[in-house]
Amino acid sequence: MTTRNVDVAVIGAGTAGLVAFGQVRKHTESAVLIEAGEYGTTCARVGCMPSKLLIAAAEAAHRAGDTERFGVRTGEVAIDGPAVMDRVRRERDRFVRLAVQSMHKRIEDEALVRGRARFVEPGLLDIDGGERIRADRVVIATGSRTNIVPPLKPAGDRLITSDEVFDWTDLPASLALFGPGIIGLELGQALARLGVRVRMFGVGGAVGPIRDPAIRALALEGFREEFPLDPDAEVEAIERHDDGVTVRWREGGEVRDERFDWLLAATGRRPNVDDLGLEHSGLALDDRGVPVFDRYTMQCGDAPVFIAGDVNNEVPLLHEGADEGRIAGANAGRWPDVRAGLRRCPLAIVFTDPQIAQVGLTRDEVEARCGDQLAVGGASMRNQGRARTMGRDRGEIRLFGQHGTRRFLGAELFGPAMEHVAHLLAWAAQQRMTVPEMLDMPFYHPVVEEGLRTALRDLNGAMKQTTTDLDECMDCGPGT
Repeated sequence: MTTRNVDVAVIGAGTAGLVAFGQVRKHTESAVLIEAGEYGTTCARVGCMPSKLLIAAAEAAHRAGDTERFGVRTGEVAIDGPAVMDRVRRERDRFVRLAVQSMHKRIEDEALVRGRARFVEPGLLDIDGGERIRADRVVIATGSRTNIVPPLKPAGDRLITSDEVFDWTDLPASLALFGPGIIGLELGQALARLGVRVRMFGVGGAVGPIRDPAIRALALEGFREEFPLDPDAEVEAIERHDDGVTVRWREGGEVRDERFDWLLAATGRRPNVDDLGLEHSGLALDDRGVPVFDRYTMQCGDAPVFIAGDVNNEVPLLHEGADEGRIAGANAGRWPDVRAGLRRCPLAIVFTDPQIAQVGLTRDEVEARCGDQLAVGGASMRNQGRARTMGRDRGEIRLFGQHGTRRFLGAELFGPAMEHVAHLLAWAAQQRMTVPEMLDMPFYHPVVEEGLRTALRDLNGAMKQTTTDLDECMDCGPGT
């Protein structure tokens, strides 16, 4: 068995790993990128892009069937399942192909190592028993995979995950979907709008990432108009059949059952750490088996090991993974000169209709850091002018700020075009703007953003002017 010596080994060629490797190469040519699976990021292959392709088709179908209110009669909308999925697969494959081509253009073949890496000892990696790599520094960027909870396993081969959806050649007639989280809500609503009979089951009452009770109730009401959704279902049994699966649950004191073609598990993702031999790495692990790390340097303890992307199970979003890869790769490359990197204002968007978004600190986080200095404001989208003209006047904006400093700290959003409103708010939070400063910004008429101005005015009115010394809380805002 041969052993190759390098300065840095990056394990995983997804978004975080590719960005990390690019940063490493700014400091040393002695580096390898190790990948056990298929090239192409989670985002391009089974995540962001194919899901948005499916959502785009669903939006087209929904808009075409929702014209009566405008006095436009278009006739019956027909969904061509094979055509829908053909476009999803073709465009998905294009995104993957471009990602792989970009990787090969930037990284020479000699630096690419195919195989599964496992720690044999600190700094020594075994590659599927065929080669060993001794690295002075290591970046772990092995990503995550879908998680199937045990109660769903009786569905057998009628059980699928979001990874398999995008390989369909046609749309199914019916689907039981477990998990009304971000992935579940996006896929469930899209498939329902494409004519699939969808019933969604959850545990614990959560609806996506929504924390505000009023917004959660509003969102639940809206989703239930399109498909049955029980966020805290009492499921009693799941039974597989030759042509489908039956779910039995208790509702209103009565036992009900329904048969579906498939059961889709959207019950989260789990970090790919269980086959890395981390027990031989010398690293301290948390209760999930993930190395303990510093989120500003991405360093694991005081070892020359860094972790980035979905594998650390902190913020599984592409832009966060890229930022973490940038920090981890730069620190691995310049080791032992480890520096804190930029962690941007938290920003998360769910591409349902209406859209869900979170920006900056949550209400609970503001209360934990600033105590009774929390100020809350908001606005309903029900009477917002532009939203009503579009027939999309459902939603709520909730904003969080701080008395005294009058700083904007965070938001929870539910409504039309919230992906754009969320970006404005994230920029403002990262610039540490006050609410009066935000209200000094231009707002065109008529636009959805005017609903944001209404919410900002409400928050500004709720803020107390005080001479209290709040220096200790000046650093509690999002973005560092």
